[in-house]
Amino acid sequence: QVRLVESGGGSVQAEGSLRLSCAASGYRYGSMCMAWFRQAPGKDREGAAQIATGGGYSFVDGSVRGRFTISRDTARNTIYLQIRSLKSEDTAMYYCAAEDFGCLGLEANVFNYWGQGTKVTVSS
Repeated sequence: QVRLVESGGGSVQAEGSLRLSCAASGYRYGSMCMAWFRQAPGKDREGAAQIATGGGYSFVDGSVRGRFTISRDTARNTIYLQIRSLKSEDTAMYYCAAEDFGCLGLEANVFNYWGQGTKVTVSS
């Protein structure tokens, strides 16, 4: 059974940094597409970044490009989301997601596996 476990969220002041982690288990890690989504209170879930666990592809949404970096550690079956220059509008629940068919669009309905989320709160 596929399991995704996020960690690294917390409360941080504006302009600070965080690194979120998502550890994956229960599937063939090197063949998946994994992604980070976020959902702010009262808003829809939106995609932030995605990466092919087998390498060769990564994408960061234009709305956060330059501040968000997605990376992977194959040995640890883990992906990361480095967030710099945090803003109050980055306050959200951050979710890790995965799907079996390779990286397609960064849309929530493409991904069939989800973690429980890790909360990020940015204070000014």
